Amino acid sequence: MAKIFRPSSRETTILSKIESSKEQVRRQAIRAVKDGIEPLSNAVAMKLVEESLVETTNKNGLEEQIRKCLDKLGRSDDFDIDYQVAPLRDLVKQPNIVSLYVTSFVIEKLINDRDVVDIFGSDEDIYFCINQQVVKYLP
Repeated sequence: MAKIFRPSSRETTILSKIESSKEQVRRQAIRAVKDGIEPLSNAVAMKLVEESLVETTNKNGLEEQIRKCLDKLGRSDDFDIDYQVAPLRDLVKQPNIVSLYVTSFVIEKLINDRDVVDIFGSDEDIYFCINQQVVKYLP
């Protein structure tokens, strides 16, 4: 006969606290984007060009596209954010939601921009490049 597993109230409380702390960190990161859109978009665009991950004919156009992406992130609901990052959800173990969202934007949408010639590097390379800048500009 199989044993039925019923978590105790203590285990349930601990699991609930872990999940709520993850959600709180996620919400704080998204809120912080609204305050630092300008410097973050500039830093991300510059770093992508410096690392030769994105080849563009117009650096200001690239910065504007990333600014729009960050603005959209700040206004999106949880479903839209989860939908956008779904293909890259397992890219790293504990991803930063902002870095993952911008990486997804670069890989899926920015490639079709008229100012972008080509995008180089793996998904991980692009994520880590973007994440370096996000960690600098967002607490």
